[in-house]
Amino acid sequence: MKEYERKITKIGNSYGITLPQELLREAGIDYGDRVEIEKVDDKIYIQKKKNMIIPKGLSPDFFEVLEKNTKKHEETLRDLIDR
Repeated sequence: MKEYERKITKIGNSYGITLPQELLREAGIDYGDRVEIEKVDDKIYIQKKKNMIIPKGLSPDFFEVLEKNTKKHEETLRDLIDR
């Protein structure tokens, strides 16, 4: 595993880092791709977001609404799993 060192830079009101092309290429990430960022304990993970083909007739915001309602009713859904 190769390690890279980068400096956090200010970008507008946010902060960012640059990533080496070699690293992105190895991860299958290209310019313009969307990525998911997850923090677990004291580590940050970045991975390419999987493109999802939305079935015909399904509203583009379906998954946002589904996630919102799943979180809202998380306890109830967990109770259903335990039945």
